[in-house]
Amino acid sequence: MATPLHEERLNTVTRHLVASSAQSVIDLGCGRGELLARLVSVAQFRRIVGIDISMASLAAARSLLGLGHNMDDGRLCLLQTSFAQADDRLRGFDAALLVETIEHIDPNRLSAVEHAVFSCYQPETVLVTTPNQEYNVLHGMRPGTFRHPDHRFEWGRAKFRGWAFGVSKRNGYSVVFGDIGEADPILGSSTQMATFRRHKNGERHNSSSAHLHTL
Repeated sequence: MATPLHEERLNTVTRHLVASSAQSVIDLGCGRGELLARLVSVAQFRRIVGIDISMASLAAARSLLGLGHNMDDGRLCLLQTSFAQADDRLRGFDAALLVETIEHIDPNRLSAVEHAVFSCYQPETVLVTTPNQEYNVLHGMRPGTFRHPDHRFEWGRAKFRGWAFGVSKRNGYSVVFGDIGEADPILGSSTQMATFRRHKNGERHNSSSAHLHTL
């Protein structure tokens, strides 16, 4: 059963994606398709692709989305591939989503994810969400434990922002940060989000630590 935080996360990502004016979207690590189900209900998105390495997850997504035995209905497509490996089929999209996915990748492979998404695909907008490790204590968790057994890491806000600033600088993007979930004045929110926007025509803008407030 989806938690209120999960629902808020998906709704927030969808809302920011609509505001970006994107018409073509890749969901990198789409899992069982909950976010895709929201995206297909928005007429603005004319081409939607979900990818996952797990065939079981893709089968569940196909069922949820009513695709039958098809993996592509002309507007919505599911692909089995890794978002840590460049795939020519994923070039030319307006936006890419990494929603609760980077923490499932070994840290030494994050450079491959960066290369594939930001250097090869170069979407105008990239949205990334990941757990805020500092907030775990408010979930009643012991120090050093992760929210999911498959997580390879969970970052605090300074670590996540340091990574995101580095990615933006190396690849010609600006980045701003937002919180998802109830905010603690000291520990922040349970989920942290970065919104990357690609510079146009060689322009360079300073990345900002401003928050994208959720509604």
